[in-house]
Amino acid sequence: MSEELEKFQFDEAFQTTIVALLCRDVDFHIRTDGLIKPEQFSNELEAGIASCFLEYFQKYRTIPRGKGAITEVIKDGIVKKKFRKGVVHEIPATLTALNDVVIADRDFVIDKVAEFARHQALKVAILESVDLVDKGKFDDVERVVKRASEVGVVETDQGYSYFDTIEERKLYREDLVAGRISKSGITTGIEIMDTILYHGGWGRKELSIYMGGPKSGKSMALIDSARAACFAGHNVMYVTLELSAKIVAERLDANISEISLSTLGISALEVADRIETARKDCGLLRIHEFPTGSLTPKALVRLLHHYKAKGTTFDMVVLDYLDLMAPDYRTTESIENSKQIYTGVRAIAQMENLALVSATQTNREGFQQAVQRMEHVSEDINKARIVDLLISINSTEDEKARQEARLYFAASRNQEDGITIRVKQALERAKFIARVIGKE
Repeated sequence: MSEELEKFQFDEAFQTTIVALLCRDVDFHIRTDGLIKPEQFSNELEAGIASCFLEYFQKYRTIPRGKGAITEVIKDGIVKKKFRKGVVHEIPATLTALNDVVIADRDFVIDKVAEFARHQALKVAILESVDLVDKGKFDDVERVVKRASEVGVVETDQGYSYFDTIEERKLYREDLVAGRISKSGITTGIEIMDTILYHGGWGRKELSIYMGGPKSGKSMALIDSARAACFAGHNVMYVTLELSAKIVAERLDANISEISLSTLGISALEVADRIETARKDCGLLRIHEFPTGSLTPKALVRLLHHYKAKGTTFDMVVLDYLDLMAPDYRTTESIENSKQIYTGVRAIAQMENLALVSATQTNREGFQQAVQRMEHVSEDINKARIVDLLISINSTEDEKARQEARLYFAASRNQEDGITIRVKQALERAKFIARVIGKE
């Protein structure tokens, strides 16, 4: 295989992120073990630094910590001629720059590295297979291709060594406080809520749910969430099982353009211009419409993999809404069916490394309460136990008249619950939250 084929096809900024992770993240080394080679980088200085850290990890199964240790590792690299003499003076500045790289998408970087390595392995396997076919060694062809297709991320199923990772956790927290890395959450679009949430937004690998009675604004809340994530540069899939895709798009038009739903028609040109202006730097936003009760967790996985096969990975899936899905294996027990749906969808969030945001109904008793708590979830209390975050939507008749609502953290796995955020709404513009009034 030519040297050109072995080079990373990623742009320079992405390659720099890979090197920054090699310099700062042990888990990145563990999960990409054997997949990264210095000669794959386009920047020779970064390639030399990567070589030093990769070699250190292969010997010690960790990375050098502290300025003194890193200096010695680089000195050894210079002695071993990993750097040309003409670039040695640039090493300190490059290390400083790598330390300042903001890393927010480690799992995505890992997936892309694994994907590249698998493609390269398959190219080599195909070339080897031609010769094996000519020699009639068909069993060997199958073995070579199977081995190449299995190239990928090392799963960390050996467990998490708590005491061996004390330093790693300390450095992560220091980097977080210093702003060198950011939390992995996907913004809710509400600054105070992002501050409360452990991940700094909707958590990847988590299932977050809005709970409310009929016409409480659940769909508006989900549309708000999708828009905020997309405008922050994330790829979002919006799956609707209740509204048509056209209605969802209409509400997004009003939400983004700040023009009321009732006047979208007479303001068509202005709406289009505002959305066109706003779309800069946005991620993807794909809307999929399914008949009520037809979409199963396995069907959702197939849809995600359909996009992944074409090179598109989603950061967040918004399901409008979860109670209208179907189980993979329908039973005569409604609670069992519900449990299948909730556990299946949460597993998708975990396996696909995405944030999954949806909604559920409150029960009749809850709908009559001033504050809907976790026990007021409809049909099955297990829903509240399965989800990672349950936020209830509350408003009295007076609050509804003032277009106000209270968001109550009814159940939470990773952050404090019992918190209330009071918000002002602009539902005529499909804005579930126009501004935050306060926190209680």
